[in-house]
Amino acid sequence: MTILKDIVGRSEVSAGADDCPNEADGTMRFGVVLAAAVLIAAPAAAQDGFDEWNAKDIMRTCAPCHGEFGQGGGGGVYPRLAGMNADYLAEQIAKFKSRERENIPMIPFANDRELPARDIRDVTRYLAGITLATRLPETTGPVDGLERLLQAKMLMQIPRADGDIERGKQLYGEQCGVCHGREGQGRVTKPPLAGQHTDYLQTQITNFKKGNRPHPDNDELFMRTTRRDMDDILAYMSVLDD
Repeated sequence: MTILKDIVGRSEVSAGADDCPNEADGTMRFGVVLAAAVLIAAPAAAQDGFDEWNAKDIMRTCAPCHGEFGQGGGGGVYPRLAGMNADYLAEQIAKFKSRERENIPMIPFANDRELPARDIRDVTRYLAGITLATRLPETTGPVDGLERLLQAKMLMQIPRADGDIERGKQLYGEQCGVCHGREGQGRVTKPPLAGQHTDYLQTQITNFKKGNRPHPDNDELFMRTTRRDMDDILAYMSVLDD
C-alpha cells in the first residue's frame, strides 16, 4: 500500500505543473495506479492461493461476532477462528448451509449468495494463516501507541476456568488427545481446543449431549462423562495456551 501511495503521489506531483491537466494525463495516472495495484496484489494471490483483499472484505461482516482477526467475541460466546485448519472451517460452513449444524446467527450468511465457494476459500485460508499471540511482546524502548494497540488486538489469552487442572489433564489425554492433539493443537480437520473460549466449548458440549450437533463419539465421550469431569477437562484446556 505504501508503494501505491508513492506512485500516486508522484503522478499527482507531475500533474501539478499544469493547473488544468488534460484527459490524457488523467488516463495515464489511472493506468499507473491500476498497474501498481495489479503488481502488488497478483504475487500474494498467486503465492497463497487466495485473495487476501477479498478475505479481509468478507471479515468486515464476520468481525462483529468473531473479531477483526478471528479471535472470537461476545465474551466467549462466538468462537475463535484464527489459526484453524482451512478445510475444517470450510466443512463447518457447508454444514451451516445444509442445516446439518444449526446456528441461528449464521443463517443470514450461510448460503451460496452470501458465501459462494470462492469467498469460502478466501476467508478460510486467510483465517488459517492468522497467528494470535498469548502475551504482548516485551519492549525495551519507546513504544508506538498505534502499533501497541494493534498488538493488543491480536492478543488472546483464555482466562483460567474453575476445576482440577491435573485431573483434567489426565481425562483429556484419555478422551480427547487422540483426535485433538496432546496439547490441544488439533489434527487436520479435528479443531484445536487450546486457545478456544471456555464458554463456547461448554456450549458445544451441551449441543453434543442434546443431539443438536453431531459428534461421532457422542455416546462414549459425552453421555457417560460427568459434569465434574467436563469442568476439569475445560479447566485444563483453559491453560493450554499459557
